[in-house]
Amino acid sequence: MITLKDCIEQGMIREIAPSIVQAKSQMEKAQVMLEEAEKAVKNGSPNSAVLAGYAAMFDGAMALLFKDGYRERSHACVARYLEANYSEKLGISFVHLLDEYREKRHKVSYSSEYYPTVDEAKNLVEFAGKFLEKIEKLLE
Repeated sequence: MITLKDCIEQGMIREIAPSIVQAKSQMEKAQVMLEEAEKAVKNGSPNSAVLAGYAAMFDGAMALLFKDGYRERSHACVARYLEANYSEKLGISFVHLLDEYREKRHKVSYSSEYYPTVDEAKNLVEFAGKFLEKIEKLLE
């Protein structure tokens, strides 16, 4: 598994100027994606729900990176960053579940053999809402 150190050395996580403005803007996008994911669940569109739900979580995670002064070039490296810097504040189980949902999103996007169930999509979207609530508190 890739480590945060690997991510930094490979330029997959790089320093930028910290920006609470950019962080808040990213959270606004995360909320829009969460709303779209919720609509997809209601409409019985689990593929769309998984894609939008994960995008909401990813955008929320990016908000933390922007606040801290980092930019990513790898979804896996975002999980490693959160693991290293936010495990206590988010809860390690939240970080691990984000990473698990990253893999589900990958399967939906790139595998012709994987189709999430409506229940899987619903669980992902519910988790995304909880994940964003925690991130909102960290941005205050």
